[in-house]
Amino acid sequence: MYKRHEQHLAVEHCGRAEGSDTTQPIPADDVDSFSLAVNTYATPSIFPPSSTATAELKPSMRPFPMGMGIPAGVGALLVLLLMPAPAAPFSFSYNFTSPSDTPPPGIAFQGDAFYNKAIRLTRDERLGPITSSAGRAFYSRAVPLADPVSRRPASFATAFAFSIAAPDPASASGDGLAFFLSPFPSALPDASAGGLLGLFNSSSPRAGPVVAVEFDTYKNDWDPSGDHVGVDLGGIVSAATVDCGTSMKDGRTAHARVAYDAAARNLTVALSYGAAAAGPNATDGVLLLWYAVDLRDYLPDSVAIGFSAATGEAAELHQVLYWDFTSTVDPKEETVVLWVVLGLCALLLVLVGAGVIWFVRQWRKAGELGDGDIEVDDVTGGEYDELADELVVESGPRRFRYAELAAATKNFAEDRKLGQGGFGAVYRGFLREVGLEVAIKRVSKGSTQGRKEYAAEVRIISQLRHRHLVRLVGWCHEHRGDFLLVYELMPNGSVDQHLYGKGVLLTWPTRYDIALGLASAMLYLHEECAQCIVHRDIKPSNVMLDATFSAKLGDFGLAKLVEHGSQPYTTALAGTLGYLAPECVMTGKASRESDVYSFGVVALEIACGRRPAELNEEPSKARLVPWVWELYGKNALLEAADRRLEVEGQLDEKQMERLLVVGLWCAHPDYAHRPSIRQALNVLKFEAPLPVLPPKMPVPTYFPPPDLVAPISVGGASSTEDPGISDYGSSGQGSSVRDRLLEP
Repeated sequence: MYKRHEQHLAVEHCGRAEGSDTTQPIPADDVDSFSLAVNTYATPSIFPPSSTATAELKPSMRPFPMGMGIPAGVGALLVLLLMPAPAAPFSFSYNFTSPSDTPPPGIAFQGDAFYNKAIRLTRDERLGPITSSAGRAFYSRAVPLADPVSRRPASFATAFAFSIAAPDPASASGDGLAFFLSPFPSALPDASAGGLLGLFNSSSPRAGPVVAVEFDTYKNDWDPSGDHVGVDLGGIVSAATVDCGTSMKDGRTAHARVAYDAAARNLTVALSYGAAAAGPNATDGVLLLWYAVDLRDYLPDSVAIGFSAATGEAAELHQVLYWDFTSTVDPKEETVVLWVVLGLCALLLVLVGAGVIWFVRQWRKAGELGDGDIEVDDVTGGEYDELADELVVESGPRRFRYAELAAATKNFAEDRKLGQGGFGAVYRGFLREVGLEVAIKRVSKGSTQGRKEYAAEVRIISQLRHRHLVRLVGWCHEHRGDFLLVYELMPNGSVDQHLYGKGVLLTWPTRYDIALGLASAMLYLHEECAQCIVHRDIKPSNVMLDATFSAKLGDFGLAKLVEHGSQPYTTALAGTLGYLAPECVMTGKASRESDVYSFGVVALEIACGRRPAELNEEPSKARLVPWVWELYGKNALLEAADRRLEVEGQLDEKQMERLLVVGLWCAHPDYAHRPSIRQALNVLKFEAPLPVLPPKMPVPTYFPPPDLVAPISVGGASSTEDPGISDYGSSGQGSSVRDRLLEP
């Protein structure tokens, strides 16, 4: 039963002295104050009523080692949250600091988490580098959030002690730990290190059905401060935060309490470091945060509970020392309910059978929705099975059913469309089964290269694993005429949206990191894969931005696998005009050097905030590469910098000079004078000196006679949307008029 009230802050004052194994009754003044406040603060039944407020703490529930002498009014607030629960339907208690090296029973570990006289959530020095680490430890049984019979939501309270220590106090450290609730069993997302705390994937920071209380030690772009406590509801951007006012990474033992009152729908957090004050939001050493929320809006009926932590480039050590948990609902009750449900199912067998038949018909119908105008493509019968077998061999991406993807996009509704490009449209979707937001590319029915580009993209990207490449989640071609590719969703769109569209203005540090990330991805493709991969369509709309604005290269529909050290190969010209290297236009030969040329143009765009060609500019400024090269020859290179950055006062002139010079170097008209992407990256990282370029833009001298030039045929259909919108794999368009490409 629950006592429902308007407010929802409840905190207990514990009178145990630091280092003592005994507990003391709560002072009488605090009991009187509690009696006065009982009609103001929410009290779920797992907390004692006012008549039991003088009871001593049970040994199984460790008290907070906080100071004495809390004022009467504050004591009333402290009693409710931190008071230990009496006998309840479900509870457990762990002391992880025992001398045993054996992991405690009932605790599961994921990622880099391990046990060594404490739960250690991230790597320590003995297990390798402690940077870029993420791990979870969670209770191995599902915990219900609702009574399986009455469906009444469960209240719970949990207390735990933890410590966070920076290996080098003089250096930056991060990123913190969190207590979380998520679908059972727990699943540690990929690419969840750093500020994502092992909770969310960098591509979907707002998509996961996860609720967490974070103890964050590093200020990321979305954080209010470096040391703070926050409540995360399905995303890494906290719904509520409070600043600690003290360091959480100095190795001290922190005592935390999280309580949820289901009747009042309140989540309350308390944090203590003993008697020391903890900032302006603390009361006698107790940091308080409360937030009104119905957890049923974010979580399923049964959840995993536990702890998660992560490090990025800055590192620290995360330990959990003890953990108590109490809930009003016992997981064992679900077994009884199961038999009841089975009995009801037997009685209603006829109705259930009818429901199954109806469901199957609806499912089949979903697979046929919207295909009235779909023509039969070149994948039919045995050929479909052959292609499916061929692609399913690849590791990583999975095969989806068409009905799943149709449901995820509301049958590819127009309002779910993210963009339209050369080889098809891209739709935003949500896969409910895995709780993941995705971008689904539907290859155009009118594309002459549909199957070829689809198969190439699946085969190539399935082999790739790099933090600066867009991840392919899955694929589907069971619906005739449709080739579907499922990618991780990039919440911040593509680079061109922010340079030229309605996206936020990219700061200079973000822009420079994007250039470094793109170069890193190209280095992986060109030199670090088993086979060299020539991308052939590097441009801003194919450079995606995840939740932290980290660059990820996408669109492998035009990519080709070639052997390392092989010569450029001839192919039908494909790509986007403005980014195609001169030799590629003239001969139809693509190579690593032509990819480097495209990178050079993109680097100049990032620095200048301008497209490769601006028709509204005066002739001397209309074409980006010649204009910047002219400024270079006049020793006025920084005049090319995006003026918006100067207004923001963010410009780093040394980095700007590096990016502009590297951009010109890579966009050299003669491929023999371009750097490798490794050389370009070394200069951008200040690991190599700036190259000295000719003061005037060179004129290429190696073009073959016009009658030997390969026919120009830029692949793809024309775009019907803003060309700034990326389509996760659709090549942009350009003119096929050679004269425009060969203008001096």
